[in-house]
Formats: sequence, C-alpha cells, structure tokens
Amino acid sequence: MHQKNSTYLQLIKAIPKSLQLFLNACLILLALILSFLLFKELIEFLKILIFSKEEGDYKLFLANILIFFLYFEFITMIIKYFKENYHFPLRYFIYIGITAMVRLIIVEHDHPLNTLMYSLIILILIISYFIINITPLERPTRSSLFIKKEH
Repeated sequence: MHQKNSTYLQLIKAIPKSLQLFLNACLILLALILSFLLFKELIEFLKILIFSKEEGDYKLFLANILIFFLYFEFITMIIKYFKENYHFPLRYFIYIGITAMVRLIIVEHDHPLNTLMYSLIILILIISYFIINITPLERPTRSSLFIKKEH
C-alpha cells in the first residue's frame, strides 16, 4: 500500500513539472519566432527609409515602428516570465495594450468615433497602470483575529 501511495505522489509531482517544461519550451520557441519577426521588421525599416519615395509612407513607417515595439514588448515579457519565477507581470500586458491602441489610432484614424474609443481605452489602461503602481506589491498579513489558533 505504501508503494502505491509513493508512486501516486511521484506522478502527482511529475505532471506539473512536465507541463511546466512543455510551456517553457513553447515560450522559447515563441521568443525565437518573435525575434525573427523583429529582425524582419528592421529590414522593412531599411527598405522604407532607403527605397521609398512616396509621401504617404510615413504612416506605414510609424505603423511598422509600433509593430516593432509590440514584438519587442512580447519578447521582453517572455524574458521577464523566466526571470520572475514563471510569472507574467500584469504591467507588460498593459504596455502591450497601450502600444496596440496607439498603433490603431495611427493606422486607422479615418473614423473619429473609433479614434475616440481607442483613446478612452488608452486612458483606462493608463489608469489601471497607475492603480497597479500605487498598490503594494506584497499582500498585507492577516490580522491575528482572523487566524485560527491550533490547540
């Protein structure tokens, strides 16, 4: 009976470890793909700067810069995931959301109502970032009134 319990406990411990290993491998693969796309965006920058002679390409250039930052932020978030003990910091999702909304405003600013909505979303994200920064990182300890005493 003791051997069955031991085997069961080993299996219970092995499943999360194997899933974490699979997740880590997938994130490393994603980081490599994003790095390749980031490099590809740098090549696009050079093409636009060197070979472009048209007036309207500044919008395309700005859109590519923001796509570049989106790739950069995702790669940074993956690095932070590994550095912070397998935890995605919420503020990086907010950075990515703000960058994506700014990109939408630059690329699709033809409809004023949509631009206003995107701006309100950016404001909400900035307010949430402010709230995250003013709240303490550590949870307060429970009061001794709420802790059950063991006898």
